[in-house]
Amino acid sequence: MSLHRRPEVWGVLNVTPDSFSDGGDYFALDRAVTRAHDMMSQGASVIDVGGESTRPGASRVDVESEQARVLPVITELTTQGIPVSIDTMWADTALKARAAGATIINDVSGGMADEKMLPMMALEDCNVVLMHWRAHSQEMDSVAVYDDVVNEVREALAQRVAAALAAGIAAENIILDPGLGFAKTSQHNWELLAQLEEAIPAGYRVLVGASRKRFLGELLPEGHGVQERDASTAHLGVLLAEKGVGVLRVHNVAAQTHALDVWQAFHQGGLRG
Repeated sequence: MSLHRRPEVWGVLNVTPDSFSDGGDYFALDRAVTRAHDMMSQGASVIDVGGESTRPGASRVDVESEQARVLPVITELTTQGIPVSIDTMWADTALKARAAGATIINDVSGGMADEKMLPMMALEDCNVVLMHWRAHSQEMDSVAVYDDVVNEVREALAQRVAAALAAGIAAENIILDPGLGFAKTSQHNWELLAQLEEAIPAGYRVLVGASRKRFLGELLPEGHGVQERDASTAHLGVLLAEKGVGVLRVHNVAAQTHALDVWQAFHQGGLRG
């Protein structure tokens, strides 16, 4: 059996009071920094810092509040040598995060929420994540309607790639994300996962962020805590590794790293780096 390259694991660091799984847990600077160090020690290669919850129904955060949340954390982490991705839909936040040392820009709107984002990404010449997106959190459930979700996601991502290339973003800097849970039902998510190779335009690196999302919770007993979705997240990460996904964005880095250790050892007859 062939072995795809082992995916990177990016640790989610929400410096928000209202994120769906850990809102408020890492809102304070010292707790955020400690959490980042913990995730790096557990196997993360990048810490993805976000200051705005994108859970369904969440209200938008103004750019000043977002920057007040994320910039001190990014400055502290990058000063300590920790690789950081900024998770934002605001071009100004992304630009200031870059100045603070972030090396990756992760925009869940794929550059659609802020017309300044793609040109700024091109000038910054860094790795960027462009996700499939249809609407902000308060509206996205109402637009989760597709005739063929796989084809429609692929076509929409191809349009975002075309817009990115036209703006001057280098093709090798682009990472694509199918946007699980964003304007998608559970059935849509599973269809995208099952046909991921068809849902993503060929030739681009792929990031998947399934961690702790509602569609995984539907596999568990009613009343479970969101942290109980970590095992399902880790299992799914192994299946995505089999598909050649390049990046797994997760909350529980230790669980995902261990699952990938088992996957790698199984294919290689033991861990060999």
